[in-house]
Amino acid sequence: MKEGITVPSVNFRVRVQNEEGEYGWADMHTDDIFKGKKVAVFSLPGAFTPTCSEYQLPAYEAAHQEITKYVDDVYCISVNDSFVMNAWRDYLDIEKIKLIPDGAGNFTRAMGMLVNKPKQNFGMRSWRYSMIVDDGVVTHFNEEPGRNDFSDDSDPYEVSDPDTMLKQLGAKTFMQDITSNN
Repeated sequence: MKEGITVPSVNFRVRVQNEEGEYGWADMHTDDIFKGKKVAVFSLPGAFTPTCSEYQLPAYEAAHQEITKYVDDVYCISVNDSFVMNAWRDYLDIEKIKLIPDGAGNFTRAMGMLVNKPKQNFGMRSWRYSMIVDDGVVTHFNEEPGRNDFSDDSDPYEVSDPDTMLKQLGAKTFMQDITSNN
């Protein structure tokens, strides 16, 4: 169980746009994300992949308003570089979820969630999970079943979903309620 652990201390290398519209590199440290805040985080195998693009990221985008009644922000971490994460955000028109590129997998490795995906020829990726982090300490951790380094899984998406997180946060509204009101 990962509840009670402190998130690893790492830098994420991100590509950002300044006020003049020019792009450049910036370092974002885990303290920038977690220190003094309560946040929801979900991690997934890869940008532009089917389950991640069709279900998980869009579901969290739809549930953002409800989730942020209980936390300060919602982050998506993936073992992809900043160029890919930014293109994926733009492609899916994501406006609310903050995408964090863990290009070298440093955060994911330190969390013990880095897996090999050889059958897809993906290399090292994140296993799918979600967590609630309060001031850098994991209070809830939801790991999908079947984690392995051989691609011997069906890409499960059962417990890292927004509804599981909303239940853990004590919400009264869930995805069915959110999507039926749109």
